[in-house]
Parts: sequence; C-alpha cells; structure tokens
Amino acid sequence: MLFRSGAVEEQLKSNGSWVFSGRLHEPDTATVVRMSGGEVLTTDGPFTESKDHLGGFYLIQADDLDAALGWAAKVTAAINVPIEVRPFAAVEGA
Repeated sequence: MLFRSGAVEEQLKSNGSWVFSGRLHEPDTATVVRMSGGEVLTTDGPFTESKDHLGGFYLIQADDLDAALGWAAKVTAAINVPIEVRPFAAVEGA
C-alpha cells in the first residue's frame, strides 16, 4: 500500500501538484482539547466514536475540482479506502 501511494505522490510531484502530505497515528493516540465553562479540558481518544477516521492527508494544487478528483481517484485506488476532497476556504485579507 505505501509503495502504491508513494507512486501517486511521485506523480503529483512531477506534475507540480504536490504541496504537502502526512500520515497520522491511529485515532486512539488522539487527545481532544475543548473549552467548557471557560476552562480548557483535555480527554483521551478521538473526538467522535466512528469506524472511519482521518489516516492522513494530501495538500495539492489543482486547477479545478475535476483535477482534484482525478488525483483522489488515483490515491483511493492505491490505498483502497475512501478519499474526501475539500477546497481550502478563502481567508479575508490574505
């Protein structure tokens, strides 16, 4: 699996689309930080109890949604898990 996703990453780089990627540890290593009554609380474990979780991410430069979906199709074929695609939200003043 890592080799196949590595091949997609090399394609992203050679195309000039790759910006950054990272793999995350399993959800049971998470610490949730939240405010409650003006105090910061931390709890162990993922924010939500779910069989699905974020395992890693790619930050890519794509001309449009179709191009981003094309890259997502390559990644999901390489790792055999669903891929979620989202654009960055615009930041005013940036």
